[in-house]
Amino acid sequence: MMQQISNRVQALAPSQTLAMSQKSQELKAQGVDVINLSVGEPDFNTPEHIKEAAKKAIDDNFSFYTPVPGYMSLRKAISAKLKNENAIDFAPEQIVVSNGAKQSLCNVILAVINPGDEVVIPTPAWVSYVEMVNLAEGKSVLVPATIEQNFKITPEQLRAAITERTRLVFFNSPSNPTGSVYSKEELQALVNVLVDFPDVLILSDEIYEHINFTGEFTSLASFPEIADRVCVVNGVSKAYAMTGWRIGYLAAPLWLARATNKLQSQYTSGASSIAQKAAEAAYTGSQECIEEMRKAFERRRDLIVGLASAIPGWKVNRPDGAFYLFPEVSSYFGKRYGDYVINNDADLAMYLLEEGHVATVAGSAFCCPGYIRLSYATSDDTIREAIRRIEEALAKLV
Repeated sequence: MMQQISNRVQALAPSQTLAMSQKSQELKAQGVDVINLSVGEPDFNTPEHIKEAAKKAIDDNFSFYTPVPGYMSLRKAISAKLKNENAIDFAPEQIVVSNGAKQSLCNVILAVINPGDEVVIPTPAWVSYVEMVNLAEGKSVLVPATIEQNFKITPEQLRAAITERTRLVFFNSPSNPTGSVYSKEELQALVNVLVDFPDVLILSDEIYEHINFTGEFTSLASFPEIADRVCVVNGVSKAYAMTGWRIGYLAAPLWLARATNKLQSQYTSGASSIAQKAAEAAYTGSQECIEEMRKAFERRRDLIVGLASAIPGWKVNRPDGAFYLFPEVSSYFGKRYGDYVINNDADLAMYLLEEGHVATVAGSAFCCPGYIRLSYATSDDTIREAIRRIEEALAKLV
């Protein structure tokens, strides 16, 4: 039989975050003590009241097909959350629940992007944004922001990136991989640009909303000038430590919600019944667990920033959210140790894994070469040991 893979799949790059995590697991299987700072996953267990809701759903026989856009009770809970926490109005009919926020993002892109349409993506950017655009045969227009800008684009950069072919603009705040958070004033300045382009949709990835150390969070959908064309994507994975439950959602203009509902009906149908009832409990139950985890992440942020700032040659900023550090590491390019030669960030990430036994992710995976990403979603002691190993490995390079 001829083994023929479609052009669209051949054009996709594998997820480098998942690839590095898999590589670290392989080394662990060989008996190597690897510290994995490559995966973006809270190390906390799902809160008890959420797990209890899932158990009750099983006992109550929530075991049948679910509506494609999600149970109405969950969509009402999400609608209330958006109203009460974010001061934005999305009716339950404007909400589509999916198998994780990743599917919600991809649903939007596949629903609105035609071949050749342009999608503006501020970088550094999460690894899957560009590949999702590739899948839809669109064109990614990357807008770079460096550590000197605290990884946040300017209004002037945004305006220069938009053309007559622009269909969609991505935003992600708090950001993966940088942890940067746009203030309300900074968002307003960007909104002032977007009002001049009424045919451009805005896709706001807000999955790290609650892992935020600034004391405030502003959704792009809260600006009335553009509210009718903002698509909000969020979910339970990060805030409630529910990565494996696979529940995300899209809140969008009704016409787009209907389009993504149609799309989802043909390739996954509705999300897990049990996971949906757990997510409903997450949104309607006590929110104390969010603050407990947020405080832990903030303490870890302070710890890893202090330790990483002391590493010779690294440029480190102070992230305001999420649980990532994104240091600039190009001063190590051109150095070597034994058979290792560090030509780029991918070489350095692999060297740190194989020599230091710490898994990180190369910045080039996030459209930003010269950096690496470290996740500090782990214990204080693990962070200390990881940085100790990294320093020891880097000291060998000459």
